[in-house]
Amino acid sequence: MSETTAPFIEAQSPPPGAVRKWTLPRIAGSALCGVWIAIGAGLVWSLFGAFDPDVFFKYMPRMAEGLLVTTQLVVFSIFFGGLLAIPLALARMSSSAVVQGLAFGYVYFFRGTPLLGQMFLLYYGAGQFVDGLEALNLWWFFREAYNCVLLTFVLNTTAYQAEIYKTAIESIPRGQREAAETLGLKKGLTFWKIIFPQAMITALRPLGNEIILMIKGSAVASLVTVFDLMGATKLAFSRTFDFNVYIWAAIIYFTIVEALRRTWDWVEKRLTRHLVR
Repeated sequence: MSETTAPFIEAQSPPPGAVRKWTLPRIAGSALCGVWIAIGAGLVWSLFGAFDPDVFFKYMPRMAEGLLVTTQLVVFSIFFGGLLAIPLALARMSSSAVVQGLAFGYVYFFRGTPLLGQMFLLYYGAGQFVDGLEALNLWWFFREAYNCVLLTFVLNTTAYQAEIYKTAIESIPRGQREAAETLGLKKGLTFWKIIFPQAMITALRPLGNEIILMIKGSAVASLVTVFDLMGATKLAFSRTFDFNVYIWAAIIYFTIVEALRRTWDWVEKRLTRHLVR
């Protein structure tokens, strides 16, 4: 540290034992924390103070079934979306202007429009082309709400995962490709054995965020009669008018997301332990 910057930093740092002043940002932060604490206390009181065991034991099994549907939607969409995202990411980096433009248009559309609108467009739009889909023997697929929702989720997450992979691949230094060429390795072997494994390490964190977003975004499936977790919750509320069912659903979503976050952190630390000093 230079002699010119040290006095400035010492001047900005409060002396030990000094009393912190109640500045406007500190007052606003404390007030916001108080509001969140009050909201949390209100939810806890609503959950336990107005707890109805009959409603809980009657509708919790249905919410568990809805949770299974939500899990299926998320797992299948992330898996198939990941398979489609890799070639799409390569197309985004293609030297062909046509291929690159088509890939960019796909990504631009699905990242630039809301997931709910995409689901409505596919689910209700397919009904406008019944004759054509029947002629192609595809109506059996599009007439089921679950299939339309799953296809929408796959197409949506493909666009996001493709951008994640593209950014991760481009972050690998060019020197590694040049070193592989010097050793006489083919481009395909270089990509799958050298570039892609390192890119996946870089992509771990944003991929985890994408999975969490898909878990929370999957709640829109309930709007087209798919009884996922949120669909089962809406059904329970419509029959009981007990607001606590939404609190139960929120707790379940929070628990899933927190468990996934901690698991993903562990996986990331495990896979990158050789990079930590």
